[in-house]
Amino acid sequence: MTLKLSSPAFQNNSEIPVDYTCDGDGKSPPLEWSDPPDGTKSFALIVDDPDAPDPKAPKRTYIHWVVYDIPASATSVDGDAKRDGVNDAQRPGYTPPCPPRGRHRYFFKLYALDAMLGEMGSPTKSALERAMHGHVLEHAELIGTYEHA
Repeated sequence: MTLKLSSPAFQNNSEIPVDYTCDGDGKSPPLEWSDPPDGTKSFALIVDDPDAPDPKAPKRTYIHWVVYDIPASATSVDGDAKRDGVNDAQRPGYTPPCPPRGRHRYFFKLYALDAMLGEMGSPTKSALERAMHGHVLEHAELIGTYEHA
């Protein structure tokens, strides 16, 4: 079995609907997964944009969402218990796509972990990656694109 990540809102490598961007409600898109590996105790999710600020001349990866300790029983990100880290807007939760120039790619990365990570405060992406080191059983990826109107 291989961990699979998908969204009922958009297909892999296709446009993220406006509702999930700064041009719409800015809510997080629905994400669903299946086939976690045996031994999964929790999931973590990182959403980032490697095309910031301009896909023709990217200078950094912008972090949109950091989530950890999603229960192993979960098959989606919704009201399930989870912990939010801090994104590059310096706040917890989801920051919607709002690229300043061009069409950007947004990588939704789900990690199946062999442990619950426990209270970490509001970790950054790099802090979460350090905490996950040695605990990743498998990961799956979904890519969406968006160009600000």
